[in-house]
Amino acid sequence: MAEYVLTSERVEVDDSLEAVYRLFQARGWGDGLPIVPPTEDRVKRFLDYTDRDPQQVVATIPPRWGEATVEKIAINAVMAGCLPEYLPVVITAVEAMADPAFNLYAIQATTHPVAPLVILNGPIARELDVNSGYNAFGQGWRANATIGRAIRLILMNIGGGIPGRLDRATQGQPSKYTYCVAENEEANPWEPLHVEKGFEPWVSTVTVIGGESPHNINDHGSTSGLGILKTCAGAIRAIGTNNYYRGGEILIAFGPEHAETLARDGFNKRAIREYIFEHARNPLSEFSAENAAIYREETARRGLIVGEDYLVPVVDGPESIWIIVVGGAGKHSSWVPTFGGTTRGVIRPIALEDGTPARSIRDLRRA
Repeated sequence: MAEYVLTSERVEVDDSLEAVYRLFQARGWGDGLPIVPPTEDRVKRFLDYTDRDPQQVVATIPPRWGEATVEKIAINAVMAGCLPEYLPVVITAVEAMADPAFNLYAIQATTHPVAPLVILNGPIARELDVNSGYNAFGQGWRANATIGRAIRLILMNIGGGIPGRLDRATQGQPSKYTYCVAENEEANPWEPLHVEKGFEPWVSTVTVIGGESPHNINDHGSTSGLGILKTCAGAIRAIGTNNYYRGGEILIAFGPEHAETLARDGFNKRAIREYIFEHARNPLSEFSAENAAIYREETARRGLIVGEDYLVPVVDGPESIWIIVVGGAGKHSSWVPTFGGTTRGVIRPIALEDGTPARSIRDLRRA
């Protein structure tokens, strides 16, 4: 273990998990679940997995604009139950969320139940055993659960996103505890997400998308790709999402069986996006009178006059649809509505401090 000078506040508490839990909850430092005490030794073991200075500011986290130093990120990762080798993933996710396109301030403070979804691609996802198969969005996998939880603790403890204070989500959602998954690249008949976005296959990446929890798409009956897409469009055009009122991006997470059928029938990602954009629509007459009036006013400002039979798209265009493959066997897929047109998904490579992509977590470990 290298020698580090840690600058964060020290607190003393009785040497019991119950005492630590009570103290952290009383001070607003927890998410309601028990935490791993972030002792100096534990934090220092985490810092061995990055070549960055512990006091380097990775980002400032709104709405409180706290400085997310490498040390403070490590502290929250310890609390979440991460393994030390997960730290580079958490740091990369924080960098991605700090991109202005992601609009973290709005995501932190809105009444909408949005949470940052973390998607891993590339060899490091497999090296860290991040679940991409059965129940990937669910429980039972340490990497998924604790990486996602570390992000939430950072947003609370550094960014001040405390429920009812600066986090104003009306109802929230379970994915505000943890929201992390890897793409099932082995079962993907198309390019994986990071390759589609311009990275080499050997580069490992972290993508963040500000979304709701996954909405299931059940289609056991369709035997054709066209049938599956028709079902998907029907699920996605549900009125009431932020996308219908604010446009923006959505994510479709195809299960491997649905993806295989689509690819077999000649549908690539471009064709899927075009179909969903054209068919995931509702006539304006299906909206409430008040919402229809608001939509007419907004479109009129853009020079478009629409009537009751106008078909309102759920996204801005085909390019606003993200596609990944996730899960195990079974004829289920899901889609993720987002916060809307004021946020965009962001992808970043897991890299050394100088920006060189890491081929392995071992590349990042301090000598």
